[in-house]
Amino acid sequence: MGVMTLSRTSAAALDQAVSLLGPGEAAEMAIRQAAWVARCVGRGSSAPLDSDDLTALAHFLRTREFKRGDLLFAGGSVPHGVWIVQRGRVELSAGSGRKRSVVHVLQPGDVDGDIQHLLELPLPYTAHALDDATALFLSAADFEKLLAQRQAITRRWLSSVAERLVASQHRVLGLLGRTLTEQVAQLLLDEAVDGQVLLPQRTLAAMVGVQRPSLNKTLKEFERKNLISVRYAAIIIHSSDGLAELLDPR
Repeated sequence: MGVMTLSRTSAAALDQAVSLLGPGEAAEMAIRQAAWVARCVGRGSSAPLDSDDLTALAHFLRTREFKRGDLLFAGGSVPHGVWIVQRGRVELSAGSGRKRSVVHVLQPGDVDGDIQHLLELPLPYTAHALDDATALFLSAADFEKLLAQRQAITRRWLSSVAERLVASQHRVLGLLGRTLTEQVAQLLLDEAVDGQVLLPQRTLAAMVGVQRPSLNKTLKEFERKNLISVRYAAIIIHSSDGLAELLDPR
């Protein structure tokens, strides 16, 4: 997520919320975290938040710190709340050994756990920190309180859920029937941030459901065409247009 830009109305609500929560750096930080979370799960034009909304959200948010490799939650467990990644990356994976697949990599601003909680479903994947990471956490009980008491927050969250479900559908449909070359090209385009994919090859291989040697062969082919450069735990993209040209038009 980039730096949040506040409208004049939102900035006024932020300032008022800071004053409502009381003086001090901790109170101001809590409000600013709440405003950042609100930006992650919706847009002000569809459901503007007032100072009371931001204060309520700030009251319930808890900060959790994780070291690289730490477990956030285990697959098959009941979701105990909602996670919002603030710093670092979190890998979502299912299965183990040769059957292990990486479902997704959460980036700063990404949300997880809310859909499973709302549908009363167990978590379908396990979450581990790929880096030292910080996440904001809303317990299941606090999340329910927010949705019951704050209509604007509820509208924002529902729009976020819908957007994420649509994005997941598009991603799955975009991979169906594609060759490995096309799948890898699409994956690199999807996961690139500022022209780089900062993921190890074992993770990328798991994301397309192949063994690492097969992925490496495809990456080397892209490198020979000067589309990318392969580095340790990173891929530098030189030509997004060139990768896009590898995709079979549909």
